[in-house]
Amino acid sequence: MAIVDKAKETEARPAPAEESQNPTLERLEDQIAWYDAKGRQCGQRFKWLKAVVITAAAAIPVVAAFDVPVYVAGILGAVVVVVEGLLQAYQYHQNWIIYRSTAEALKHEKYLYLARADVYSGSARPLRLLAERIEGLISQEHSRWVSSRSRHEDESKEQPERD
Repeated sequence: MAIVDKAKETEARPAPAEESQNPTLERLEDQIAWYDAKGRQCGQRFKWLKAVVITAAAAIPVVAAFDVPVYVAGILGAVVVVVEGLLQAYQYHQNWIIYRSTAEALKHEKYLYLARADVYSGSARPLRLLAERIEGLISQEHSRWVSSRSRHEDESKEQPERD
């Protein structure tokens, strides 16, 4: 039984030479941690700001129904507009999705590499293949991020000016 457990244990790990401070594996771990943290941060900010918008918007008719100064409803309306503007400007929702997607793709690639499965099973240089594939994923994410920023700026420029 101990032999089977030992075989399972070593099967999923990289070779000893690869384990000791390999720049590719270090970069992979670093990028997974970064995309996880940024995805979590964008998700939390999006949810929190959306909750502010919903709460302020729902409070406007309630405030209007009671004998509350008119400026209170105006302030709540301004809060809705400002927070929605921040959500649009910083693209927290879209970045949350992109970052989570990239983190999961990097994790998937890591597990395929560690198990020497899929494209890594027949590769003579699996570590080199891993480096190429993770850099490809990161490059794709960066391209999507730049594209979404450009699209957002273009949409902002196309808005007609009000008199």
